[in-house]
Amino acid sequence: MDFKNKNVVITGGTTGIGLATAKAFINAGANVWITGRNTENLAKASAEINSPKLITVVSGTSILADISILENTIAANGSKLDVLFLNAGIAKFESIELVTEANFDAQFNTNVKGHFFTLQKLLPYLSDGAAVVFTSSTVATAANLGASVYSATKGALNKIAQIAANELAGRKIRVNIVSPGPVSTPGLEYAVPAEAKDFLAGATAMQRLGNADEIAKTVLFLASDAASFITGTELIADGGYLNYALK
Repeated sequence: MDFKNKNVVITGGTTGIGLATAKAFINAGANVWITGRNTENLAKASAEINSPKLITVVSGTSILADISILENTIAANGSKLDVLFLNAGIAKFESIELVTEANFDAQFNTNVKGHFFTLQKLLPYLSDGAAVVFTSSTVATAANLGASVYSATKGALNKIAQIAANELAGRKIRVNIVSPGPVSTPGLEYAVPAEAKDFLAGATAMQRLGNADEIAKTVLFLASDAASFITGTELIADGGYLNYALK
């Protein structure tokens, strides 16, 4: 897919799916901004990608003031955005009886509030005909133990994306959702123990975890002209996890 000279913003672009997608867009010719909360992680991502087409922005998705930093960076550049990939996210898996207010707020602030207000603040900078992609998850549909708060954030995100697709259709801006199943990323390493990863791999029809590059390809498809008649849609990239797990 050709994204030559297209302008792409990726939130949460320092590791995992975000980093893989940044590499894929740059390899396809795009100019890419990635955000992250940690300057060290941004520096590592920049060194790994090693491209003049990459710009890093220290900006935490859960903090409105940090989202304004991203907005100001895009405004100062003066270029319209062709793709906005709202990818930043965190997860904490625990039973309902153990959930704390702090963990509840952290997940909703990052996974829901952050995406909502990033989209809101960057709307003026999106070109007509741009593509917006949200990273959701199969947990928005599944009912996994210990995932009550995380699942709720992704369910909320899906509805925001669907409504945004309708509200932005007049500008020919397409809004879609990619919902990965279990994917081998640093986020998964942090969130679940090793034995749980083996269980998740075995719960897919393909009997393995996905990899970040596979999700990146899905994002590029949704952002490309090949998906020009697709909007308001959730594309599930889960190796058959939902159907296989529900058998």
